[in-house]
Parts: sequence; C-alpha cells; structure tokens
Amino acid sequence: YLQRLNPPAAPPCAPAVTCTSHRVGPYLLLEPEEGGRTYRALHHPTGTQYTCKVYPACEDRAVLEPYSRLPPHQNVARPEEFLLGPELLYAFFSRTHGDLHSLVRSRRRIPEPEAALLFRQMASALVHCHQHGLVLRDLKLRRFVFANRERTKLVLENLEDACVLTGPDDLLWDKQACPAYVGPEILSSRASYSGKAADIWSLGVALFTMLAGHYPFQDSEPTLLFGKIRRGAFTLPAGLSAPARCLVRCLLRREPSERLTATGILLHPWLQGDPVPLVLSRSHLRDADQVVPDGRGLEVSGGEVGLY
Repeated sequence: YLQRLNPPAAPPCAPAVTCTSHRVGPYLLLEPEEGGRTYRALHHPTGTQYTCKVYPACEDRAVLEPYSRLPPHQNVARPEEFLLGPELLYAFFSRTHGDLHSLVRSRRRIPEPEAALLFRQMASALVHCHQHGLVLRDLKLRRFVFANRERTKLVLENLEDACVLTGPDDLLWDKQACPAYVGPEILSSRASYSGKAADIWSLGVALFTMLAGHYPFQDSEPTLLFGKIRRGAFTLPAGLSAPARCLVRCLLRREPSERLTATGILLHPWLQGDPVPLVLSRSHLRDADQVVPDGRGLEVSGGEVGLY
C-alpha cells in the first residue's frame, strides 16, 4: 500500500529501491541517477516527468520536518508529492535543467553580472532557511539547480542534511561537511560552532568558485587542504570588481562572528547595482588549477575522510 503523507508514521527501516523500473502509485520509476537513490520518474496519467528521491521509510520524519518548518519560497524546491510505502518513502520533485557546479565547470568562470543574478537567488534561499530555523550544513554549488531551460532561475535542490533548530541558538556539534566548503571553525574546534556562520562560509566558497573557476582552498591531500582552510588565506583572481572582492572577503573570514549574516549579503553593494564585467585571459582558461574538479569531492564525518 501507499500513503500520501503530511506527516506519516515511521515504519521499520529498509534499503533503497534496487530495480531500474518500479511502479509507485501513479508513477513509474525509470533509470537511477546519482548512485541509485534518485530516479527519473514518469507520472503515468499525465506523462509528466519528475525526479524521485527515495529514502528508507524510517527516515520519514527527518525528511519531512524541514519542509514542514519552511514556508514555500521561489528559490527552494519542494516535493510535489510524498508517498510512503511499507518500506520506502518517495519524494517527487519537478525536473530541473542541470546544476550550478556543472555550469561553472563548463564555463570556467561566470561573468560578474550573471554571477550576481545567480548568487542573489542563492543568498535569498539561505536567508529564507535561516529566518525559519534551518541550517543547511551541506551547502555547495551542486545543491543549486536550474528550474528553467534558460538557466537563469536557481533553486535549492532539496533540504537533505538540513538541521532544524529547536532552541534560541544555532549551535551544532556534528562535523559532517564537504571538505572544499567546510569552515575553519569546524576543523579546528572540538566544541560547538555556529551553524549559520558555517553556512555563510560555504556560500562564500561557492561565490569564489563561481568568479574564479576553482575553489579558494585546494589540495589533493586532505591534511594539506584542511591546513589551508584553517589558515584562511586565499588569492582572489585578477579582474574582479572592488564590490565583488569585498563581498568574498566578508564571507570567507576565519572568525565566524565577523562574517556577514545571510540577510546582510542581500544588502551588499555588489548585489544592489550592476557589477563590472569580468575580464578573462587565455592563461586563466589554460590553467588546469582553475578548473572545478569533476569528482564529487570529499566528505569528512566524525574525523574520517572519504569519497563524496
């Protein structure tokens, strides 16, 4: 049986779907994407295509809670429907048109006027989440996807890994993060840290990468990478306008309390006017170090590093 949710009870845990063609109510799950937990889905009565995220049914409350907390917003994707079976939870999202990470890889750099239009939408999504008690934690370029074919409208892909704050502060203790985007306070401290400030750092890494075509901190060895992040020293590429350079520096500050808040980002001059176009040089395009890696990066959780 299937149950339309809001909210469901929690049945026993179960593994993800393993077949490549599976009927779920009015939907047909087609080929898997992203390791078998995400599927292209076809709504049989209408022929509309969706993206289906599949979770163990025991995770239903954790999956649904962030969406229950967060009012709708134009830059945050919401499932069109949740279906709960005896073993699995299915979330159906509208199909998207690629992610921002892939765009940066293909374009090398995003010119400032275009980057400002996209980044404003990213910041708006973060403001909305922070204002309603959500910390995203795993914030990175790949999490933002295009809602239209012209690739001008961005939405936060989903609220996976979002932490619902229950008290008056935003202190977190977990250490789960994507290393390229992890804040220095998470690496250096054994105590709690500000979840919102950590989101701001990650957003700063995303902005730097959009404008530069590479991460601000890079190394093939995790230990060396984390050392660079702890030091917090980075070099901005030539050709950026003064407002753009200022905003990046306001986000990538080693001291969390000195970073802009999400609301403050939207008030920054770089997002208020017309940014100066970015000037590219052939040397920047030839330099392999300028390219965003194709791999999914690394994951650090509980002090261990693995493929992400």
